[in-house]
Amino acid sequence: MSVLRRFGMQPLPGVRLTLVTRDIDTPYSGMLPGYVAGHYGYDDCHIDLGPLARFAAARLYHAEVEGLDLERRQVIAHGRPPIAFDLLSINTGSRPRTIDVPGALEHAMPVKPIDTWLQQWRSLQQRVLASQGPFHVVVVGGGAGGVELALSTQHRLASLLRQHGDDPRRLHYELLTDGETILPTHNAGVRRRFARIFGERGIALRTTHRVVEVTAHAVHIEGREARRADAVFWVTQAAAPAWPEASGLAVDEHGFILVDDCLQSVSHPEVFAAGDIASLPQARPKSGVFAVRQGPVLSDNLRRACTARPLGRYRPQRRFLGLISTGDRYAVASRGGWSLEGKWLWTLKDWIDRRFMQRFNELPAMPAESAPELAKGVADEQAIKELSTVAMRCGGCGAKVGGTVLSRVMQRLPVQHRDDVVIGLDSPDDAAVYRVPEGMLLVQSVDYFRSFIDDAYVFGQIAANHALGDLFAMGAEPQSVLAIATVPYGRERVVEETLFDVISGALAVTTKTGAALTGGHSSEGAELAFGLTVNGLIVADRLLRKAGLQVGDALILTKPIGTGTLFAADMRQRARGRWIDSAICSMLQSSQDAAECLQAHGVTACTDVTGFGLLGHLIEMTRAAGVDAQITVDAIPVLEGARETVAAGILSSLQPQNLRLRRAVRDLERVNLQPLYPLLFDPQTAGGLLAGVPSANAEACLAALHARGYPHAAIIGRVSEGSTATAPIELV
Repeated sequence: MSVLRRFGMQPLPGVRLTLVTRDIDTPYSGMLPGYVAGHYGYDDCHIDLGPLARFAAARLYHAEVEGLDLERRQVIAHGRPPIAFDLLSINTGSRPRTIDVPGALEHAMPVKPIDTWLQQWRSLQQRVLASQGPFHVVVVGGGAGGVELALSTQHRLASLLRQHGDDPRRLHYELLTDGETILPTHNAGVRRRFARIFGERGIALRTTHRVVEVTAHAVHIEGREARRADAVFWVTQAAAPAWPEASGLAVDEHGFILVDDCLQSVSHPEVFAAGDIASLPQARPKSGVFAVRQGPVLSDNLRRACTARPLGRYRPQRRFLGLISTGDRYAVASRGGWSLEGKWLWTLKDWIDRRFMQRFNELPAMPAESAPELAKGVADEQAIKELSTVAMRCGGCGAKVGGTVLSRVMQRLPVQHRDDVVIGLDSPDDAAVYRVPEGMLLVQSVDYFRSFIDDAYVFGQIAANHALGDLFAMGAEPQSVLAIATVPYGRERVVEETLFDVISGALAVTTKTGAALTGGHSSEGAELAFGLTVNGLIVADRLLRKAGLQVGDALILTKPIGTGTLFAADMRQRARGRWIDSAICSMLQSSQDAAECLQAHGVTACTDVTGFGLLGHLIEMTRAAGVDAQITVDAIPVLEGARETVAAGILSSLQPQNLRLRRAVRDLERVNLQPLYPLLFDPQTAGGLLAGVPSANAEACLAALHARGYPHAAIIGRVSEGSTATAPIELV
């Protein structure tokens, strides 16, 4: 977090940041007990990585890392091509160790990853409320995390039971630790205070209880009687993921990455690590108070490494203030050999935590001006030379991506064959040649637009879905595609990786449809843009046209709308990361299954909802068919966050042109006041299908769409008799 914020405040020209993360909302562990106890909302204790990454001009890759190829300097992440790097900073944190205890992973609730634990925690609350009689909760782990989690979860569950008229005394809590005492890194006074608090709260403390197995309803203790457990919270000693060691990085005996005083890997100088994942020369507890202090040093050293300057040393603090909450707006302070407790300490902790979160969730507005000059002290003359040559580029065919780069990219892509592709990528000819089977029609469309996200691979997937939507809307089977790519200027290696990523993303989509990539065109430009010419085949009498709507048809929309306003908000750092992630997931969903489902239920007409917005494409259908339509606005599925961004007045730059279509809406003065009205004109990228289905088949079609993985599909209106009115669309 510190690195992103500092690079956002002071960009380093010529350096491209990429953030690879499994979480879009990253939780702040210092506020987690307060959230669990019910004192904070979700957004109070989560840092939104979407706006933070955009503020830092960092590419945001939503993926989970599985390994490293250190020889090729690549990060291996699930479900995408390798990610190239010159410098790598690993800050993944740690997880409770479960591998040594049979059944712990299956039957316990490890506190990390926190997002998974929070889902389990929500389910547990419902399970407790639905239970009868004694309910036994066991917390395994005697550190500060285990102590806070025991007290905060007990406080919350007891409060819920009281709210529902139930007896909180049926909750039975135990904390087990294999050590001689709880809170071993804190002083004796702190331990005495918590021993008293646990006694007052009725939580049994059991030291020297080493858990050797967890089963469905019990925790088994070495040399002791098993303890009944209806729920087990696992908050034990920190463990490292397996992939750093498997990748060849030097690690300590527990698998944490060995670094020097500069937070640099002792085995691979191009790799840095900080926080829990790092093992420093001076051993310190796995605690956020140390990670926070490492942030500025890590940020400065990454900047220094980029510019070939000497690195600075991290000097960990000898003493630190620990504020440990008790779940009920009360806290105990620990520093060195002294301790205090009281409500005022919880208030202090709350103030410190909120101030910390404010630094990352309330980012300063950056002036819209050119980047500062290259930082002084750059020693790499070749890097300066490469950066300076980017400024002057040829036009025309001189703007094409170089043959060497293009050839390498093509060699890395999978070879594709179809019997009806006569000449394709495996031939040096000037154009592709296709065979159209007898009795079939060739359906062709093209789409191309500039990127609105930083992940070229995901952008390629979205662009492919967007282009193929035209074929699916007409009932065609994809046959072949031609790629059109504009890649930003840069070093040859960067251009190659960007081009490979965007085409690989497109192929990840087109290959599943059976279409073959048969060629295309690439060039260099100021920004990434991509598109596809798509070709499909269909039997003539099965071709779907917009003019096919029939009176009485139900209008079905297969995906929610709102991408235009959401990404306009994202550009302004006004959209939450999870909103954008949800929108991307929607755009990544192919409409192929939806088209097949609609065809199976007698679809009469279909279109894909894209740039002209829902209303614009509906108008095209009604005019072509000579009918009117009635739309139930509240039935239209909307992406998470779109209502909020529209209410804030944030609209796509294409919205004003689409808004000219409002003359097709009846009773305009009345409907203009509806909150969702602007979304009718919102341009969509890789939107869903809008189809007319006979009324008798509509409910069955909708159920089938839901079963096929389109949970937001909805019947949004009906087709009515055409009238002489100039406004064919009625909104209700």
